[in-house]
Amino acid sequence: MHDWISVKRMFKSGVKINQIAKRMKISRNTVKKLLKQNSEPQYKRTQTSTKVDLYKDNIKAWFVEEGFIGTRIYEELIKIGYKGSINPIYRYLKTLKDEKNKISKKATDRVETPPGDQAQFDWSPYTMVIGNEIRRVICFSMILSYSRQKSMVFSLSEDADAIYEAIQELFEDLGGITAELVIDNPKALVIENIPDSEPKFNFDALRLATHIGTELNPCNCYRARTKGKIEKPYQYIEAHFIKGNSFPSMTELNKASKEFITNWCQKVHGTTKRIPSEAHKEEIICLSPIPEKRFIKGTLEKRKVSPDSYVNIDARKYSVPVKYVDKQVQYRIVYGYKIEIYDMNMNFIRSYEINTSDDPVTRLDEDYEPISNKAPKSIPEVRRQFKSAFKNGEIFLETASKILDQPIYHARQILKLRELYTTESLDKILEYCIRNNILDIDGVKGVLKEKYVEIVLEDKVSQATNPIAGGHSLARDLSYYEGGGQN
Repeated sequence: MHDWISVKRMFKSGVKINQIAKRMKISRNTVKKLLKQNSEPQYKRTQTSTKVDLYKDNIKAWFVEEGFIGTRIYEELIKIGYKGSINPIYRYLKTLKDEKNKISKKATDRVETPPGDQAQFDWSPYTMVIGNEIRRVICFSMILSYSRQKSMVFSLSEDADAIYEAIQELFEDLGGITAELVIDNPKALVIENIPDSEPKFNFDALRLATHIGTELNPCNCYRARTKGKIEKPYQYIEAHFIKGNSFPSMTELNKASKEFITNWCQKVHGTTKRIPSEAHKEEIICLSPIPEKRFIKGTLEKRKVSPDSYVNIDARKYSVPVKYVDKQVQYRIVYGYKIEIYDMNMNFIRSYEINTSDDPVTRLDEDYEPISNKAPKSIPEVRRQFKSAFKNGEIFLETASKILDQPIYHARQILKLRELYTTESLDKILEYCIRNNILDIDGVKGVLKEKYVEIVLEDKVSQATNPIAGGHSLARDLSYYEGGGQN
């Protein structure tokens, strides 16, 4: 190009061709050739064929699509007849790398799956205030790839037991099981996932997949974008639910998270432009049913229920229904914060959040209902219960104390009648007894026997037949239907 510019400039200024050739130390023919060119001359390298040329299509396919390295490609080429060295292969691979790098590694071809085909599962840690204490919590979440319906649950642990439990609970929240579940590569699920090799799954993970009826599909290592539908929501969860919130317990956190996810699924999705909860109605009919019982990896811890109907776990007592007294039950810790208690046939009994308070006893009064004393023996307690149970209780006691020697005895016997009659019915009977000065237990029982229908049932009938708004009655006298009453 430098010679072309110099020759053009000298010839234009009047220098003859012979003089130009002498000054430039080039031949006259070269000067003439340069003068004839109207555009800038381009350097063209002479292309020579190499032994690699015949195999370029193979090399490109192995490198770009299969991810083979240079030595592997060299080995494969030798198998199909290549006779050259490895150096030309590396030179060609360099041109392919330059071409490959022109495309961003973030470039993704979005894939939409049919309803019922795929769900994606993942989790993320967060730091939150739980019960006035800063805790590291794990948010497990799942999304149906077709409808974008989502579910999530929070845990204090991220071990294999928590992962298996979360997968099952989230599928239950979504209403069924998909044909495949796209997962990451934790050791609890995937032992080994090497490119171009069959993935090796954790044996317990395969047991879980068989139990619930799905197939595990691990994403490419270091390529989280292959499960991008579940990756993206974590940004929204952090911004709209995690930040600025605190909860008194893990139970309350999970309760609030269920409400949050339900409301979120009623908003239009940015990609599908549909409301996930509406699309979910189409997809749920394509999902497989949930198994009746949960998959549990190992054996559960066993405990014998004490005579006072408690299960002792880590020096803490948790009540169970009295029918399990002196029987063996079993329990497990779920998500690192919750105790689930089962009978020996794996029928669920009850769950508790692990007790961390100063009081080591956690009791539910309903567990003792079958043996509870309807009427306490303590005189002050009888008086308190009688007054709080019946509207006419206080008047009855005041009236009875003027006539009876032991009014509390009779009040206690009346409290026992709640095993046979409702509190409302007994209150009406007491009102009648007060008006008629019937205050002893035998008299009250006599009224119940002879006047119950009149006092309680007929009173309900009369209330039902009272005039309603507009002056019309719900019942008519039979005379209405006689003679001219009919039109």
